[in-house]
Parts: sequence; C-alpha cells; structure tokens
Amino acid sequence: MSGPPHYGLTHYKLPKRKRDAPKGRPRKNLNPAQQQQQQQQQQQQQQEQQALPEFTMPASRTPTIAVIGSLNVDFITRTPRVPEGGETLTANSFDTGFGGKGANQAVACARLSRRKDAPADSAEVKVCMVGSVGEDSFGSDFIAALQEDGLDTSHVKKVAGQKTGIANIIVEEGSGENRILLATNANHASGDELRDLVPIEADVVVFQLEIPIPLVVHNIKLAHQMGKYVILNPAPAVTLPQDVYSSIDCLIMNESETALLHGGGDVETDPEVLEGIARDFFRLGVQDSVVVTLGGKGVWYAAKSSFDNTFRDTAHVPSRKVNVVDTTAAGDTFVGAVAVELAKLGGISPESLSFTIEFANIAAAKTVEKAGAMAAIPWLNEVERPRDMKD
Repeated sequence: MSGPPHYGLTHYKLPKRKRDAPKGRPRKNLNPAQQQQQQQQQQQQQQEQQALPEFTMPASRTPTIAVIGSLNVDFITRTPRVPEGGETLTANSFDTGFGGKGANQAVACARLSRRKDAPADSAEVKVCMVGSVGEDSFGSDFIAALQEDGLDTSHVKKVAGQKTGIANIIVEEGSGENRILLATNANHASGDELRDLVPIEADVVVFQLEIPIPLVVHNIKLAHQMGKYVILNPAPAVTLPQDVYSSIDCLIMNESETALLHGGGDVETDPEVLEGIARDFFRLGVQDSVVVTLGGKGVWYAAKSSFDNTFRDTAHVPSRKVNVVDTTAAGDTFVGAVAVELAKLGGISPESLSFTIEFANIAAAKTVEKAGAMAAIPWLNEVERPRDMKD
C-alpha cells in the first residue's frame, strides 16, 4: 500500500512554460525603438520594486486593558465597632495605603495577569491606568507604586494646584464590613470639561463612578464608538442617563447598586427576580452581560443572546467559605479579574461566562482574607484557577 498523500509545496509541480528572455536583453525580433521601450519599462519596474516598503511580519500584540477612574490615598482605621453619634471609641489600628476604585481595579488587572515573581513584560495583558493625582508627594508616590506593579502610567495626569484624592475607611473588625468617606480632590479637578480619555490601543475599557459622571458617560460612549469592550462598575451608585446603557457591554453591580439603578427595593436572590432585573437592563441596551455580586451569597450573572434579549448563559455561583478580614477591595478585585479574562480574548465575550465569573469569585474571596485595599489584592499565582479545581 502506498503511504499517505503529500500536501507539502515540495510535492507540487508547476506547469511547464516557455522560458522568458534573459533580463536586460531584448528579444532578437524587436526593432531599435521597441528595444528602447522595453528597456525603459524594465527600468521603471525596478524603480517601483525598490520603492516598495519592506514587508515585516507583525509582532504579536499584547491585549490591553484601560481603567479610567479614581486614584485615592486610603486612611484606614480598624475598630471593634462603629461608634454611635457623639461617641468616641479607641481604634485598634490605623494604616495608610493607595486605593480608589479605579486604581484598585487597575492593580487587580495587573496582578491577575502574571505571577508575582515574573517580570512585568511577561504579563498576559497590558494594563493602562487613566486618571488624575495631585501635585503633591502622595501623587508622586502613587505613580511610583503603580509602576512597581507593572502598570502603564503615561495617562495619569498630575493636576497643578490640586491635592490627591483621599478616602477615610473605617473597618469594623468583628464583621469585616467597611464604611468609606471620600474627598475627591484631583479626581474631580476637570469639573464639567469633557475630555477624551480612551487610549486607542485598549481592547477592554473599565469604568466606575468616582470621577465626574458626565466625564464617565462621555467616555463610555466614546469607547463604544471606538469598538472597545466596555465594563461599568457603577460605584458609588448614582442614577445614570438611560442612553448610556447601549454603550455598555458588561454591567457589574453589587446588591445596593443594583437596587438603585433598577429603581426597585432590596435585591432578592430569587433567580426569577434577578432574571427580570437582567432583562430590564438588556432592554435598556446593555450589550452582553449583567453581573450581580451578592456578598456572602455569591454571584449571579446572565449573558445575553446575540439574537434577542433572551439568555445564552446564566448561573448562580456560590460564595467560597473563607475567613473574612476586610471586604474593602473585594469588588474591585472581582471587576479586575473579569476584565483580564475578557481581554485575553481580545475583548470578545465567550459563549459561556462561567469560567470568567468563577475565577473572579475566587480572586475576590482571596482578597477578603487580608487587611487593606490595594495591599490585599492577590497575584495570579495566589489564586486557585477554576480549571485546576476540576482536575
């Protein structure tokens, strides 16, 4: 029996054809005028070939996430309980750190795209922080800290005459719950000015609501027009103009944010109630998915069919049992993990979001086991991957 057929180019024979005349030598049957014309044509062809740019194979491009949002310095007080009005309590500890929902989510993206001991250029995605800090020592130190985690800070602006934003965070150690007061400072220095902030190289763009709302809405619409995959985490929650929803691909909210944006009462974990909420947001124009984080009750999500407002994928992912120390950065870690998984696909949502949501849920659970905001966000090698769990 003969072997398998060969399909390589070395086994393909070109049909025979007549030999061309040697280059630069006119055919014998041409008269002098024709010979001169042929030589001119050959010279012109050579000049055109020399003018062509050299072809080089394009280098593989690393997917890019741009996080457009806030940068705050955190002042963290840990107390056995929150004091009543007019009451003074002695706190257990005090610490400072870098935070802000924008910066936290950007750092989560960076850390969840590579191992802690790996060089920054080995990351599976590139992360770009877009925001503003003050012209103070906090701002300079903040930029340096982001760069240490491998972030591109070329779009972080130092605002003259402004202070870096700050957040006073009170953590109740008994429950791990936190209460936060913000002073926006440089984050709101632009006022009502609508600036284009979306980096052209971004595949996925992540937003929150700690910078001026008109600026967020303007850039959400711009990112959608540019063909980016847009993630919105509407925190702190405020009512948004309805025409912005059609520019959002993925809406990630906790229970209180869902209740405010949806206009209803408390959010129930009943799947039928959550499905109704998701359908309402899809009717408003959300393009791909609605995710509701439920704290200790886990996460619920629905991904929309490309044909109508029905679901192509929906599930409830239960929470993981962990020792809760501090919940401050859990939501931001979750958002960052989702962004990383979608960016690895070039900003294209998979048919099923189950792996993405499960990975984000595991990363967020890891975060609450540590104290602090940005300091608690894990690296990729510290997070158990969903596929590893199934092996």
